[in-house]
This record gives sequence, structure tokens and C-alpha cells, in this order.
Amino acid sequence: MEKGNVLVIGNSGVGKSTLINAVLGDDAAETGWGTEGTTNSLKVYENDEVPFRIIDTVGFEPSFFKERAAINAVREWSKSRATNGIQGDEINAIWFCVEGTSSKLFPDAIDSLSKATSIWKSVPIIVVITKSYSVPDRQHNIEMVNTAFDKQKRCASRLKGIIPVVAETFALNDVSFAPPEGIGELIDETNAIMPEGIKAAEKDVASYVLQRKRHFAQGIVATAVASGVVVGAVPFPIPDAAILVPIETAEVTALATLYGINKGEDSRQFIDSILEVGTVSAVAKGAVVALKAIPAINLAASVLNAIIAGGIAGALGEGSVYAFEQVYLGEKSVTDVDWVKRIMEMALSSQSIDKTTEIIREVSSSSSKDVKQLITDLLVAAFKPQGSGAVE
Repeated sequence: MEKGNVLVIGNSGVGKSTLINAVLGDDAAETGWGTEGTTNSLKVYENDEVPFRIIDTVGFEPSFFKERAAINAVREWSKSRATNGIQGDEINAIWFCVEGTSSKLFPDAIDSLSKATSIWKSVPIIVVITKSYSVPDRQHNIEMVNTAFDKQKRCASRLKGIIPVVAETFALNDVSFAPPEGIGELIDETNAIMPEGIKAAEKDVASYVLQRKRHFAQGIVATAVASGVVVGAVPFPIPDAAILVPIETAEVTALATLYGINKGEDSRQFIDSILEVGTVSAVAKGAVVALKAIPAINLAASVLNAIIAGGIAGALGEGSVYAFEQVYLGEKSVTDVDWVKRIMEMALSSQSIDKTTEIIREVSSSSSKDVKQLITDLLVAAFKPQGSGAVE
């Protein structure tokens, strides 16, 4: 399949490598998964499932010499491909990365970086606002980007989109975190502006975006499990387990945001139903009590509580991913409240209790010095959501 080429530019530290990893797969940009270009300042990344290459040019900064070096690297790469008879040497789109946490730098950064891309006079640009953790700041940042591009008349017509992104789960504190956002939209919009003949079929792109969402969902659940282990390591009243509610709320809310199921009153009721079953229902309390009653030889109360807390977070996450994915795929609706309650009851059923019980036994017989890490690793492996096939 012929592929298009996307040039990624932005200042050092803006998060280009993390963005590339989020689009193509974990650690792609860090492990050298891509191929070296004609100079050390250029790397090309691709995989079989994404219909475009990503060209990461280190050094597109507000420095004339660095700009020229990076531009020349891309030119040499294109020339070398043509010399070797390889098609697809043109730049078809530019991801223009600016950092959402440094909004005051937007005008200067965009002015300098726009000059650096002037050789590609007709190539469409998507501005990617990286590290966009603050939802209230997003609209302000989008307005700043629009204003800056309006002042750059030669670039204004090339601006095809402004997408705030969070490229990986970002822990705000022990009980809350910002979920990945915007990656699916970025992939969709990039494919949409590719030339005909290179553009991938919508169903193929949708399939890949879903695959990435599943990966991000696993990261969210893993973060919630780790938080549960940490918070649960102190004694808490098992029948109520109210100490877990903030973690569970953050987990379910993050997953809802990932799958775009966080708007409207019906969505709110759907999410609340998941939280009700997973936190304060008789089913949730019964699961915790059942686990508490399991003989735990050589385990301190704090260790047992940590396993139980992490296990409940894992089971809740596993069930939530299944429920949200069914809605995302159109198989179910956010009005199917009774259905989602049954799904969450199943998630906290004997199967999840059995998984957690096995982990209690493994930890009981382990000689590991880092017990918290052992517990977290075991729970993450046990409650690794698989999307639409996770709960039946």
C-alpha cells in the first residue's frame, strides 16, 4: 500500500516522541523502531496498520541554522527515496506541535515554525496542542492558535485542524488522572487530508483507532489499579470501602472520556449506573467481604487491603471498558441502563473474586521485597481489558 508522509515539527520537549508512540505504538520513537534518515536529525516511523509514515525532525526550533538543517534533512530524505526508485517522497501533511501548558509561547513559536515550513507552501497543516491536560484551557489555546495563524497569511489557508491531545494517561495525583484524548481524531483528520489514492478506507482507520483506544483503556485501568494498591495499603472499613470511590470515579470517568461517552444527561445516568454498582451496591460490598474472608497466610492486613482495593479497581475497569466499547460501536445505547448494571454485576462476580483470590495466594507465597509492585503487576495482568470480548 502506498503511504503518505506526515512531517512532525515542534520545539524540543513539546512531546513529539510521546505523540508518535501514541499513534503508532508504545515506545516506537524511543526504541528506534523507525529508520534513520540521511542525518541524525531525521527519523521515519511507520507500521503496517497506519496509512501514513511519520517523519520526526528533531531541531525544528526558533533557530535559523537548526531550521535549515532540519529542512535539508527532509529534502535529502526525499531525494534519496527518489534516487532509489521509492515512491511516496512528498510531504503530504504537517503536524505542528505546540505545548498546551505553555500557551504564552504560542505566538512566537508559531511565527518561527511557520517560517521553517515555508518550503511546503501548499501542504496542509494540523496544529496538535500537546499536553492538553486542562480542559478549560483548551478553547483558549485553540483561539490563540487561530489568532497566530491569521497573522501568518501565507499559512492561514493551510490550517486544516487544531486538535488538543493527551498522548498518555497522566496522573494528576494518587486518585485522579487525565486520560488519553484526541489521538483517534488526529488519525482520522490526517487520513482525511491525504491525497486520493493514498487515503485509507474509513473502516480500516476506524478499526485501527479502536485498537488504540483499547490500548489506552488498558493504561487507564492499570493506573487505577496502581492507585488502588497504594491507597488500599492502609486499613479501611471493608464493608463500605468509601476510600476507593474517588479512584473508581476517576477511572470510570476517564474511560468514558476515552470512548466519547461523557456528554448529555443519558450518558451521565449510564456512567452513574456503573459507579453505583461498582462502589456502593450490595454486589460491590459483597465482593469485598468475600475477598476479606479468604485466608491470607503471612499477609498483613495492609497487604490484603491493597490487593482487594486494586482488584476491585481492575474488575470495575474491565467491565467498564466492555460497556463503553459496546456503546462506541453502536451495539448498545447509553439508555440501556439495566443492561449496563447487569454487566457490572458480572464484572464483580465470582470470576473476578477468583482472579483476586489467586493473586492473594501468589503474594502469600512470594518472597518479593517490592510487594506493592508485585501486587500491581499481578492485578494489571489479571484484569487486562480486551474490549468487546472482555465480558460475556
